Amino acid sequence: MPTIDVDYVDFERLLGIELHKDMEKLNDILALVKGEAKLFDEEEGIVSIEIKDTNRPDVWNIEGLARALRGFLGIEKGLRHYAVGKPIMEVHVDKRLRNIRPYIGCSIVKDVKLSDTIIRGFMHLQDKLDQTYGRNRQRTSIGLYDFSLITPPLSYIVAKPTEISFVPLGFEEKMSLKEILKRHPKGIEYGHIVSGHSVYPILLDSKGNVLSFPPIINSNDLGKITEITKHVLVEVTGTLHETVLNTLNMVTLSLIDRGGKAYSATIHYPHEKLEVVTPKLESWLMDLDVEYVNKVIGLSLSPKQIAKLLAKAEFGVKKIENAKLHVQIPCYRIDVMHPIDLVEDIAIAYGYNAIRPLWRKLPTTGGMKLEQGLLNIARELMVGFGFQEVLTYTLTNPENLFTKMNCKRERTVKVANPKVQTLTCLRNWLLPNLMEFLSNNLHMEYPQKLFELGIVTLLDEKEETKTRDENRLAAVISHANANFSEIKSTIDAFFMNMGLEWQIQETVHSSFIDGRVGILLVNGINVGIIGEINPKVLNAWKLENPTAAFELNMEKIIKQLNAGNK
Repeated sequence: MPTIDVDYVDFERLLGIELHKDMEKLNDILALVKGEAKLFDEEEGIVSIEIKDTNRPDVWNIEGLARALRGFLGIEKGLRHYAVGKPIMEVHVDKRLRNIRPYIGCSIVKDVKLSDTIIRGFMHLQDKLDQTYGRNRQRTSIGLYDFSLITPPLSYIVAKPTEISFVPLGFEEKMSLKEILKRHPKGIEYGHIVSGHSVYPILLDSKGNVLSFPPIINSNDLGKITEITKHVLVEVTGTLHETVLNTLNMVTLSLIDRGGKAYSATIHYPHEKLEVVTPKLESWLMDLDVEYVNKVIGLSLSPKQIAKLLAKAEFGVKKIENAKLHVQIPCYRIDVMHPIDLVEDIAIAYGYNAIRPLWRKLPTTGGMKLEQGLLNIARELMVGFGFQEVLTYTLTNPENLFTKMNCKRERTVKVANPKVQTLTCLRNWLLPNLMEFLSNNLHMEYPQKLFELGIVTLLDEKEETKTRDENRLAAVISHANANFSEIKSTIDAFFMNMGLEWQIQETVHSSFIDGRVGILLVNGINVGIIGEINPKVLNAWKLENPTAAFELNMEKIIKQLNAGNK
């Protein structure tokens, strides 16, 4: 959990109230943003505050913290509007940065009154965002500059390790990019981010002066701000465009809160024929149902009451219609992804202690769901048939799901930022995992009889999350004489023990051999597929023995069992 150090006097001034160094009162206030004062150094006048909400980087600095608290304390109400002037600077991005560090965002904040305390606060914010939200500068890194020393337009380009030299921040001698990675403390710490490339990112002004070597270090000449700095250039580079823009917004807003006036910059991506104006400080809309709010909190609030509570949390309400509120979300609230996030702030604004607790009148006893009991029976049956249960990862990759299974690619739930190239999406059927298991265990004795009862994830626009999970049962038999009849006898025994009547209907499936594959029907409902695996699939998995398999949709089977019991 992030801990921030704030100047106590400055905090009181930004908050607009006096706390008289009452730590109990301070903690009561900080609880509104899930914060707690851990240490108060009265001699230095510094308070260390731990923020327990790791999803709100907008409160990881003194300006954002005061901004959020002023709303809950009633000092300010409603959506706070931030203005941005027209673009006064252009940035040209080199296409060669595409696979290195492709995105940049900039803003210029003029007429800022800086002090040593304020500058230290911004350095603290920069470090916190770089380390946490920026993932140790992997996703984003921040640079602050004295704009009056810079001659636009800027060029965000690449340079060879020994092509450009400049004086890095904190040093007095010029160093090449290669030397910075070897000798500068920041180069040693973060050099791994760029060292694998033949060229490195570099940010220059129109005179060829170096602003920074992203994401390593700024220039000592242009890349620092002092108490005499009046106009500040904020620059953020990174690998994820949305994260770059969010980070830029948070730093820019803090400078605006210090009395500055923000102006935008136009970022040119000529290789993508794209122009982006940054920063974008507009609010966005989310619909919120009154019934949903009251159901979750356990109250009977009217739409107008909810609107007032949202105003305390610094949200706006554009319109109320049909027991639904159109809520305006400020640009810095990047933690708001679902209506439940709004409900939480409504509850905080109402006061948790003001919500009357409701105790259950009757004790409840936990028990197994009927569906889980049926799944356990299915698992026991498969073990009784001589199959060995395996548990595999729900994460896999399209090559395993489709290419090696000799079937057409389908849409799956993908991982936005995968850490492992072989685990990039969620599986939408089980059989590929069992084939992979066989492929990884070629040294084991045959016959091999395996099964897995697990979850697959499918895209579904009707669901709230746009996905749904299904329980599936898949099994494979692999040995020299494995065939359709053998796997069919297993299915016959399975359905007989489940008390279900079933039929096979011939079908075509590219993962199976034509004429030896069929869909499984229970009461006319397609509940799965059975057949002998196509030799192309066996070759893809480097399997030498014939293999027969089936996969069942247990959700449909359970539904048929429940219908029969009624």
